Amino acid sequence: MKLSEKLSENIDGQEVKVRHLVFTVSNFLSFSRIPAASLIIYWHSEMHNPWSWGILSMIAYIVFSDYMDGFMARWLNQVSELGKSIDPLSDKLSAFMLFVYMVVNGWIPLWFLWFFMVRDGFILIGSLFLKLKYGKVAMSVMSGKIAVNVLALYWLTVFFYPQETLIHHYTLIATMVIMVYSFFDYMFRYFKIMQGARFN
Repeated sequence: MKLSEKLSENIDGQEVKVRHLVFTVSNFLSFSRIPAASLIIYWHSEMHNPWSWGILSMIAYIVFSDYMDGFMARWLNQVSELGKSIDPLSDKLSAFMLFVYMVVNGWIPLWFLWFFMVRDGFILIGSLFLKLKYGKVAMSVMSGKIAVNVLALYWLTVFFYPQETLIHHYTLIATMVIMVYSFFDYMFRYFKIMQGARFN
C-alpha cells in the first residue's frame, strides 16, 4: 500500500462522530476520579487503614468510572472533544496525586515519579501541538490504556501490601516496560498524524 493511501485511512480504524458537548455522563465520570483520589488520600492520612470501606469504595469507583466513561460516551453518542481531553487528564492528575502521596510516605521511589511526569509531560505536549494544528485532540492508544492499568496495579500492590517488596519490584519493572512502549506508540502515532494521517 502506498504512503498516500495509508495516510488517507483513519488512524483510529473507523470514523467516530465527535460532538462539542460539555455536560455529559461520560465527562462527569471522568472528572469525578479527581475528587475520588483526593478522598483516598485524605481518609488514608487520617485513618492509616487501606482496607477501610471508604477507601475501598473510592478505589472501586475509580476503576469502574475509568472503564465506563468511554463506554457511556459511545453508547449515548456523546463522544466529545472535551471528553477526549478530560479522560486522560483526569487519569494523569489522579495518578499524580496518588503517587505523590506514596512518595511522600516513602513507599515509592522519587525517581519513578519524575519518570512518570516526564513521560506524560511529553505526551501532553504532543497532544497540545495536535490540538493547535488540527483543532482537535487525538484519542488514546490501546497501549496507553494498558499502561494506565499496569500503573494502577503497581500502586495497588504497594498501597495494600507495603511489605511485599519483591512483588513491588516486578510490578515496577512491568510498569516501566509498558510505559516506555506506550510512549513510543504515542510518538509513532503523533508523527503519522503530522504527516497527514486522519484521526477522530
